[in-house]
Amino acid sequence: MTATPLPDAAPSNWVDRFAPLGLRPWLKLGRFDRPTGIWLLMLPGWQGIALADALEQRLPDIGLMGLVALGSALMRSAGCAYNDIVDRDIDAKVARTAMRPIPAGQISVRQAWAYVIVCCLASLAILLSLPPTAVLLGVASVALVAAYPFMKRITWWPQAWLGLTFNWGALLGFSAATGAGPAFWRGMAPYILTSGDSQFLMRALADSALTWPAVLLYASGVFWTLGYDTIYAIQDLEDDALAGVKSSARRLGGHAPLAILGFYLASLAILIGMGAAAGLGPFFYLALIAYGVQLCSQARKVRVDDGARALRLFKSNSWAGLILVLAIVAGTRIPQLF
Repeated sequence: MTATPLPDAAPSNWVDRFAPLGLRPWLKLGRFDRPTGIWLLMLPGWQGIALADALEQRLPDIGLMGLVALGSALMRSAGCAYNDIVDRDIDAKVARTAMRPIPAGQISVRQAWAYVIVCCLASLAILLSLPPTAVLLGVASVALVAAYPFMKRITWWPQAWLGLTFNWGALLGFSAATGAGPAFWRGMAPYILTSGDSQFLMRALADSALTWPAVLLYASGVFWTLGYDTIYAIQDLEDDALAGVKSSARRLGGHAPLAILGFYLASLAILIGMGAAAGLGPFFYLALIAYGVQLCSQARKVRVDDGARALRLFKSNSWAGLILVLAIVAGTRIPQLF
């Protein structure tokens, strides 16, 4: 088993520095040596929670944010393992991915499937503690995750599909923060046992229904992901061409930096509309300036012939997503404070 860090992991990552040698392939299968993906899956969920609570003029629920963080880590890990199972033949042909545990022969396909199942079951346990709409959204997300690895084979825009998938947490987080949570499932027990209150489920679903601000937050996230994942795909331009893999970076070519700027500006424009629809205060728009500066700086600096720079810019999106969480919180109109 190799102890060499993978090309897109930081040389000083904690897995290669501290994890036992036998555990490293499993942690790398789940991409725990590259935590940026966990942040990018988790942050839309935090944004959804912050938005839902802002509409109720309260600060975000820290406990719920913790559940979303844990669930995001588990589901990102399961998704990466599933992606590696599907892409194992392609990964073997791409320099950046050839030493991943499955193509490198460190973990078998059967073992990887077992890993996926364990992570999904743990995620399901967390999901079932949430309100009904959040549970339904979580189950629906499986279709997006399952289809994603095949998108690079059939469309030039797999990054757009990733945007639909990674930002699903914004809808889930929003519905989790607005619904009844464990109280719903306790209330369901008599219904399940006696078939008594036939309207209970419908009322609970209505309590955690999505609203326009949540939908706009999701749409803005899709464009955000389309931008940052196009940056990420710049690393693999040559290898993807040799392997016949499609990507937005290949499709856009030299126009990629301008297109990335366009994606980011679209995300910003939608967020402005979201702020208006949600009635967020002026501090939201002031903080949104910092978000916009961060994104536009990426578009200005990215180069299609510099994969190392593309990776650094991609990783900076963890900060961009966190800035947006803080912007929504800053825009919350809390009567005691404003």
